[in-house]
Amino acid sequence: MDRWQAMRVFVRVAEGGGFAEAARQLRLSPPAVTRAVAALEARIGARLLTRTTRSVKLTEAGGRYLEDCRRILAEIAEAEAAAAGSYATPSGTLTVTAPVQFGRLYVLPVITEYLAHHAAVSAQALFLDRIVNMVEEGADVGVRIGALADSGLAAIRVGTVRRVLCAAPDYLDRHGTPGTVRDLRDHAVIGSASTGPGTVALRPRLTCNTIDAVLAAALAGQGLAQLLSYQVAPAVAEGRLRLVLDDPEAAAMPVHVVSPEGRRAPAKVRAFIDLAVARLRADPRVNPTRS
Repeated sequence: MDRWQAMRVFVRVAEGGGFAEAARQLRLSPPAVTRAVAALEARIGARLLTRTTRSVKLTEAGGRYLEDCRRILAEIAEAEAAAAGSYATPSGTLTVTAPVQFGRLYVLPVITEYLAHHAAVSAQALFLDRIVNMVEEGADVGVRIGALADSGLAAIRVGTVRRVLCAAPDYLDRHGTPGTVRDLRDHAVIGSASTGPGTVALRPRLTCNTIDAVLAAALAGQGLAQLLSYQVAPAVAEGRLRLVLDDPEAAAMPVHVVSPEGRRAPAKVRAFIDLAVARLRADPRVNPTRS
């Protein structure tokens, strides 16, 4: 029995809790299963399983080896699937990550459109206002806003966003519209603890820890809010917020679609990246050059 098959046998024994059950599942004789595990132990030079008359338990070395075997066997199965052409058709589970509000406004519609065209794929949306370690957290595709660190991710730029100041029309009607930065000293300011300092130094009267809360306060006429252009774009388009001291030339932050594997990724990832790039680049709220 070759080493790959012996690993399969060992995994079945460890997961099934016994040699007899592994033999039944693999359609092998019990002595063949026993010999396969013994051969692995002899090759490694360490006991992998502790056997009693009633149970089979992993040793410490066996526990570590089991995880390695699972990984190796999964990689072999993946390589065989790729060679057989299964990477040509999107299938499996796709995990997509993005900042919370950007994900809700711009990425979720792409996910739903994607699922409508690929019945063999299910999706997980991981929307978080922090940098996700895509490899450790199992994300296939992500959207990143701002300069990219040298992370080894494949990245495609799809647009830009910038910081803006905004307020509800009724607030500006009551308190006036600031014409210069100095005028901001006479206004109530709503700050966000999650976005960090902005391009204009402001002293908030109210600070919120979520973007949704900052937006809600601004819409309720509680003051000026400094947020990212995409976060306020729907409310500005509807006339519920107005931009003040707006500078279209303000420093822009890039928006990228990123993936750990790039074009070498499975079809489910490549197909989503192609759709996301097309949809985000066509959206003037994300890519102002299209407006």
